[in-house]
Amino acid sequence: MAKVVLVLYDDPVDGYPKSYPRDDLPKILKYPDGQIVPHPKAIDFTPGALLGSVSGELGLRKYLESQGHTLVVTSDKDGPNSRLEQELHDAEIVISQPFWPAYLTEERIAKAPKLKLAVTAGIGSDHVDLQAAIDRKITVTEVTFCNSISVAEHVVMMILGLVRNYIPSYNWVIKGGWNIADCVSRSYDVEGMHIGTVAAGRIGLAVLRRLKPFDVQLHYFDRHRLPEAVEKELDLHWHPNVEDMVTVCDVVTINCPLHPETEHMFDDKMLSKMKRGAYLVNTARGKICDRDAIVRALESGQLAGYAGDVWFPQPAPKDHPWRTMPHHGMTPHISGTSLSAQARYAAGVREILECWFEGRPIRDEYLIVDGGKLAGVGAHSYSAGDATKGSEEAARFQRAS
Repeated sequence: MAKVVLVLYDDPVDGYPKSYPRDDLPKILKYPDGQIVPHPKAIDFTPGALLGSVSGELGLRKYLESQGHTLVVTSDKDGPNSRLEQELHDAEIVISQPFWPAYLTEERIAKAPKLKLAVTAGIGSDHVDLQAAIDRKITVTEVTFCNSISVAEHVVMMILGLVRNYIPSYNWVIKGGWNIADCVSRSYDVEGMHIGTVAAGRIGLAVLRRLKPFDVQLHYFDRHRLPEAVEKELDLHWHPNVEDMVTVCDVVTINCPLHPETEHMFDDKMLSKMKRGAYLVNTARGKICDRDAIVRALESGQLAGYAGDVWFPQPAPKDHPWRTMPHHGMTPHISGTSLSAQARYAAGVREILECWFEGRPIRDEYLIVDGGKLAGVGAHSYSAGDATKGSEEAARFQRAS
């Protein structure tokens, strides 16, 4: 029987919800590309419930314990004395979310001799040292597409929020003011702007589709060029590299995975190539941007605004400069963990576990590393290597709390 360690974020400060604003969720059977949503044999949760926090347990306890497995659930994940570190020595499976990632560094993997499976409840497995997983032949999986549309909606919201200066305007209302000039002195129309995405995979393409009705000029870079029919349908301008694209865009949104080739892609040099006063939205991974270069670009006016919900490390330390830099629209990492998305990624994790324990193949679209190599969607989207270095800083969040 297996020991499963599940790392989730803390419950709400007022306690686990006893009720919810809505009574149900829309029923979605397929994603836009035709992929079927997760379909485990059963679920032990109510869709629309808070599953991603500790008390929600992704709805897994009944299933795992009925099969004789041991489930350990914790939010204590950072530092050498954390509960996660204490449980690694005999853990066979570690599950965590990108929003509160259990960083499986090379050092931690070495402390987990029985570890065979790392599951991302969501999408984006950069919190696992993929090279170490390859070397140890640990299987790494994620629930591909489960929250891609959730993130795409968040991107569009943040673009509009930045360009229309929404957050400062809202704050004037909270302060009791009616400061129209202050509100509109940084407010523009999105219409007619040139907007580009770094990567046009599931999220990036969904963003482009949602922006098309705004009468904007759409650009993209992706190492896998989209079909000609899609380019014509959306009137897309493809660029052979990111540097070429950012020079013409008023807004750039980052929607690529984090791996060694994309780490710190948006540094001082890349930001200097952007149009003065451009906006940058990053719901991909915080480490794709150079933390301090972003601050400098906002302070100098090279960037008119920066928004996103991804930081490095996560949770971000209390003194992280993105909390206090000017003209930002940052949130905690929430874009992909709406209650709607949670129902899908919890079901996806259950499907992966059922396949694992029953010896059935895990869907190709869920595989990142398998059999000592990048596999499935991982072979398409990632490169081998390690992007976890520096993640130990997350422990500073707990010490400062």
